[in-house]
Amino acid sequence: MNYVKTAMLLAFLTAIFVAMGAAIGGQTGMVIAFVVALAMNLFSLWNSDTMVLKTFGAREVDERSAPEYYGMVRDLARRAELPMPRVYIMDNPQPNAFATGRSPARSAVAATTGLLDALPPEELAGVIAHELAHIKNRDTLTMTVAASIGGAISMLAQYLQFGALFGGHNNDRGGIGMIGAILAMLIAPFAAMLVQMAISRSREYQADRMGALICGNPLWLSASLARIEKGVQRIENEDAEHAPAMAHMFIINPLNGQGMDNLFSTHPNTQNRIAALEKLAQELERNGVSLPGGSSSGRAPSQTVTRGGRGPWG
Repeated sequence: MNYVKTAMLLAFLTAIFVAMGAAIGGQTGMVIAFVVALAMNLFSLWNSDTMVLKTFGAREVDERSAPEYYGMVRDLARRAELPMPRVYIMDNPQPNAFATGRSPARSAVAATTGLLDALPPEELAGVIAHELAHIKNRDTLTMTVAASIGGAISMLAQYLQFGALFGGHNNDRGGIGMIGAILAMLIAPFAAMLVQMAISRSREYQADRMGALICGNPLWLSASLARIEKGVQRIENEDAEHAPAMAHMFIINPLNGQGMDNLFSTHPNTQNRIAALEKLAQELERNGVSLPGGSSSGRAPSQTVTRGGRGPWG
């Protein structure tokens, strides 16, 4: 259903863009705006991994420098039938993680030191599996398409504003008139922003589900989400505060600990995500699937993963 929802939201975003073109009264401006927005976002997609990793000061690690963490990513990538991504650590006390890259062949997984120090092995596996699910689903590409259309809508709105200021939109040009232009330049970008956020939330739910199946136990991921949210509430992520446009990439919004699942959030309500994962665990048990580490009424072990040590997962 999340795939269908994402497709419908992208179609709705496209419809807003087409309507904006009709508001202008011609196709030339619409095409120019779309091409410019697409070019900008393709550049961002092509360089997204390098840009994001540099923004958050991530350093690449290997099996020698972080054996357990690196080995966990390798094992989970094999379970997900993905090529081995590059593995990074961010020196940040806030527990969080993200994945980036324009394709599975050019992907990266990054976790903060706060995450590696705070989570038990099974919960860390759930987080890494969630990020690998984003890679497998090519969510970076999906969000780039959404950003391209949303950017084009914003550019068309700016064009309408410019035309309104200088009297460039008259009723005899086949447009929708001054009142229609004002409504279009105000409502369309706002609607596009809401749709982009809805797409982001939909992709998070799908990554949760797929990540739970990759790691083998939905409860590992649900427990990690609760623990990460508490850490985000207590610890500020200064790098994320300086780059709020990238907050949607993290498994939990790094800017604050708000749990509101509303139109203006890029992440679903954490409690809603946990409830969905617990429901998935119960469904798997009803279907005779034995969950590693215990049943839906059990709890994950409390042993933590250290960056240089060994743990029970794997």
